Amino acid sequence: MTARSPHSGHRRSQNRTPLIAAVAAGVLSLAIAAQAALATDRPQAGGTAAGVRVLAGPQAAGEVQLTATRRVTGVFDGGRTRFTAAGAPAGDGQEEGQDPLFELADGAVLKNVVLGAPAADGVHCLGGCTLENVFWEDVGEDAATFLGESADARYVVNGGGAARAADKVFQFNGAGTLTVRNFEVADFGKLVRSCGNCSKQFRRDVVLENVTATAPGGELVGINGNFGDTARLSGITVLGDPDREIVPCQKFRGVTGGEPEKLDATADGVNCVFGQADIRFG
Repeated sequence: MTARSPHSGHRRSQNRTPLIAAVAAGVLSLAIAAQAALATDRPQAGGTAAGVRVLAGPQAAGEVQLTATRRVTGVFDGGRTRFTAAGAPAGDGQEEGQDPLFELADGAVLKNVVLGAPAADGVHCLGGCTLENVFWEDVGEDAATFLGESADARYVVNGGGAARAADKVFQFNGAGTLTVRNFEVADFGKLVRSCGNCSKQFRRDVVLENVTATAPGGELVGINGNFGDTARLSGITVLGDPDREIVPCQKFRGVTGGEPEKLDATADGVNCVFGQADIRFG
């Protein structure tokens, strides 16, 4: 259910170091000890023998297979349960039109949830929403898609992490402001992409705060300068990328049909707003 572009990120490699390994019960293999309580967790990481960092998420407290999209109004606290798709929603590739595991009404909150594989199209927010301490072990089509059409819509991703996103982690199709803070991502195409060719376009604002990105990766944010999009970055840490191939902010010329044009990736203080001190390569 997302518009896609050839600029959307790299494809999966079949011979890469896996970032998340499944054990017999499907429990996330951690590089450090699993965190005791997800409500106070931030994703952490630990080094492998090859020096590749591995995302560490919570040990799932239970397992649930969803055969249909679960619709959320108000607050849904998953209590560290791992949810996967089964039946009609099942899918973990990049095919268009997959159903989400969770659909959030305007103002809804999804918290303390682990999305395993297959994750289908992850989470859809129909309006403003909050995703708190949500972990994606293996991103399917997209981790989350934001669809509200109000310029006042606010989408907040606070805590959590995502791994193995061959394309996008967060697809921003609607209007308003998306804030991603205290988040960790590894092995990804784009962390956030403002839709480049949706039939109905909006100005979109993106804020990244205290985000750790581990290579391989493509772009942290992709925005449409011609629609007035902005991306503000601070407290960004990039790991495992000595050649600085991960692009902090990539500008495009968005369209309502066809394919968007890739432009420059400079911090111009207008669309891409960050300074040298805001991004640390480790």
